[in-house]
Amino acid sequence: MTLSVSLALGSFSVFGHGSHSHTHPQSEKAIQASKGIFEESDVKDRQLSDWQGVWESVNPLLLNGKLDPVLELKAKNNKDKSVEEYRQYYKQGYATDISNIGIENNVIEFTENGVINSCHYTYSGYKILNYISGKKGVRYLFECQDANSKAPKYIQFSDHIIEPQQSGHFHLYMGNESQEKLLNQLDNWPTYYPYSLTDEQIVHEMLYH
Repeated sequence: MTLSVSLALGSFSVFGHGSHSHTHPQSEKAIQASKGIFEESDVKDRQLSDWQGVWESVNPLLLNGKLDPVLELKAKNNKDKSVEEYRQYYKQGYATDISNIGIENNVIEFTENGVINSCHYTYSGYKILNYISGKKGVRYLFECQDANSKAPKYIQFSDHIIEPQQSGHFHLYMGNESQEKLLNQLDNWPTYYPYSLTDEQIVHEMLYH
């Protein structure tokens, strides 16, 4: 039985709706950090177990129109892009052929066009990025330890969290060249939510969290 199937069959009850976002009230510091405002001294190392579970890409939801309410709200609130401009922005951002990701015991499984590749990953530290907007972001870096694996050699998690905590969703940067090259990738950030959520619950998360 593959990792993703075994996980999907019931070891991630932690992701039941309502409990997956944050199992404890968020501090003001954590809320600010999620907006890209934090002191660099507050950033802490994290383990791969923070992202344990089975996850699905939200790219199909964008392409089939189910994320339209999210795009409409962003256009209404921010007024910097039209709904169609946001659609194009996220089409580039969410684009990926990796539909599902399973994470358990430092092993990550990637399902790409129906083919599963996996690798054991080790932690390579974190990098703090300073954006033009003045906001900051943190990426947690991991490296595949099997030279023969077809899984991405380098990956970086970004989930608006800066200290050890179970993730509710994440953006994943993936590549085979180097961590440095990935750190310069700002246009494509495949995004994953718990596999246990319905499409409607994912939309709800995006609208209200």
